[in-house]
Amino acid sequence: MFELPFDRPGRFWRGNLHTHSDRSDGALPPEEVGRLYQEAGYDFVAITDHFRAKYGYPLTDTRALRTSTFTTLLGAELHAPRTEFSAEWHIIALGLPFGFTPPDSAETGPELARRARAAGAFIGMAHPAASLLTLADAESLDAAHAVEVHNALSAWEDRGDSWHLCDLLLGRGHRLGVYAADDAHFQPQDPPGFAAWVQVRAESLEPDALLAALKDGQYYASTGPEIHDIRLDDGTITIRSSPASRVLVTGCVPGKEVRAGDAFTECSLPLDMFRTSAYIRVTVVDASGGRAWSNPIWLN
Repeated sequence: MFELPFDRPGRFWRGNLHTHSDRSDGALPPEEVGRLYQEAGYDFVAITDHFRAKYGYPLTDTRALRTSTFTTLLGAELHAPRTEFSAEWHIIALGLPFGFTPPDSAETGPELARRARAAGAFIGMAHPAASLLTLADAESLDAAHAVEVHNALSAWEDRGDSWHLCDLLLGRGHRLGVYAADDAHFQPQDPPGFAAWVQVRAESLEPDALLAALKDGQYYASTGPEIHDIRLDDGTITIRSSPASRVLVTGCVPGKEVRAGDAFTECSLPLDMFRTSAYIRVTVVDASGGRAWSNPIWLN
């Protein structure tokens, strides 16, 4: 489904796809949230306030925060009944149009996600581990473009990593991207923000260009390292990155190919063990434990 982004025109833009302001349960106004992300070196942010009745179903307007060097994606975190272990879904929708109709009491989470996608939104499956999504839940969310495989706020609560569920979905043939996000609320009890992001390959910082690149899978996710290039050639994968202590290749088979060392920036690994796997993915780990993840690379 996804071509590798590294040779695509343009450059990588750093952004956070899941953030909250005081328009819902965040501590800070949108203007302050945008300023903090810009000062932290981000190129864009999506403020995704909770689309709930008690907050007036906000689609927080951040267009005034856009400049020539920093931009925003409009979106919200959508909610509707229900999953096996929770009364409601948590669904990220980026690129929602103003005037998007709130759900009624009969609309389910999967139905709401389909309607948001039909309206032009990029759909993310928010913090599956923290939401205790089952495989059946996740498969029912058939409008999703991507899975939030790392959520920094949920990691603070020891439920930040959703790779197991994602690998099961990928192994069953669901063509999904993967992203990491802060889910920052900037409440006093929360961890510091700016801990997880995406690097989106696009020709410009225009919101429409970023949104199209997200839908097309032209990005990777990170909590620290950079991935500079990934190439497949004659049964071998070659990865170039910022200094790494480990690089792993995994897929829909138990086990992995791994290179470990001290601050290396390039390695090649064989792909023989993945002959029966529909996909592979790359993880780059740095000396401090930060990780970067490629989108799934489909082999068939």
